[in-house]
Amino acid sequence: MITRNDVEYVANLARLTLTEEEIEKMTKELGAIIEFANKLSDLDTEGIEPTAHVLNLYNVFRSDEVKPSYPREEILKNAPSHDDVCIKVPKIVE
Repeated sequence: MITRNDVEYVANLARLTLTEEEIEKMTKELGAIIEFANKLSDLDTEGIEPTAHVLNLYNVFRSDEVKPSYPREEILKNAPSHDDVCIKVPKIVE
């Protein structure tokens, strides 16, 4: 059972200022949430494997393969400023 003190404690941790009306409302709502969660613990889960997601997921990343890149000269041709090795950009951090 969620008490008024529980709600005030959690609100304090979250740095929330609640009105009296909000404290009463949150006490009822959090109590209902905890009650529902307790109902879930009554379910028979024997033989059911734990899952992290309802869908079968697999690694969707491409394999890391070395491939040829654009020639440096081609890239530097498009840069407004460069030093034949790197693109020069304005300094933004002091």
